[in-house]
Amino acid sequence: MRLQPPALARSAFDTSPDERADDGLVARLLADPTTRVLRVNGDRAPAVGTRLLWEAPDAVTDAAEWGFLGRAGDGSARLVAAVEPPRSSDGRDDDGWVSLRMVGGDLSDEDAGALVTAVSLARWFTDFGFCPRCGSPAPLRAAGWSRLCSGCGRQQFPRTDPAVIVAVRDAANERLLLGQNAAWAAQNRFSTFAGFVEAGESLETAVRREVAEEAGVVVDELSYRGSQAWPYPRSLMLGFHAVAEDAVPARPDGEEITEVRWFTRAEIASSLAGTGPVALPGSASIAHRLITDWCEEDE
Repeated sequence: MRLQPPALARSAFDTSPDERADDGLVARLLADPTTRVLRVNGDRAPAVGTRLLWEAPDAVTDAAEWGFLGRAGDGSARLVAAVEPPRSSDGRDDDGWVSLRMVGGDLSDEDAGALVTAVSLARWFTDFGFCPRCGSPAPLRAAGWSRLCSGCGRQQFPRTDPAVIVAVRDAANERLLLGQNAAWAAQNRFSTFAGFVEAGESLETAVRREVAEEAGVVVDELSYRGSQAWPYPRSLMLGFHAVAEDAVPARPDGEEITEVRWFTRAEIASSLAGTGPVALPGSASIAHRLITDWCEEDE
């Protein structure tokens, strides 16, 4: 069986990094009638169904910070405008704003790549406006892809934090171990185990540590599955499959993870279909891809 890539790793979007050296790039593209802009706030952008709403530059009348995303398949330029739109609590606003987390798995390859890049860049605009060394303002440069401190001259770039995420199966390959985060109890949601890579760790060490901490299980036979950006707030998720040496000791840490359970393929398949005993991660997440891989590997 040919494995599918994680949803947000399907990108067919050209970020065209060579163009960023042009200091006047954004201003020039804003005057180009073929340029299209994606408005972003947090992890949300406007869409029509499962297609992002790309607008002409003059349609963006709100105050915005601008960045160059790259080039679409037809060669036209794509910009991000970090703005303040209406918000709602359900992930989809009345005026058509949608969340990357909710719709990322349903977008075309080009739109998925553009949206994850736009959200990542726009969040960097918001979170890193000052120099971490001296605290002076650090204006954007390189069409939004770097900052230069106005005080000490330090240059900084968009930050990415590596995190591991792992699907753990039993030695017989008949069950999958999932955990319930304390924040998900009301939704009866379970997912794979994940955590940030600590200073000095390899990815393999981080996988073993996180599973041991969160689920009390020692794992072996690690296999790398793939990666995708996950701007919550600025992660690169590196996915693995692993085998539990002993299924018996599985137990939650009682703080971050409140419950762990072994699931059969039948339970996972029905839950993926929305009719099973628990809720599982949405299709935009790499956790969904890891779980689906295991469920379908005998097909």
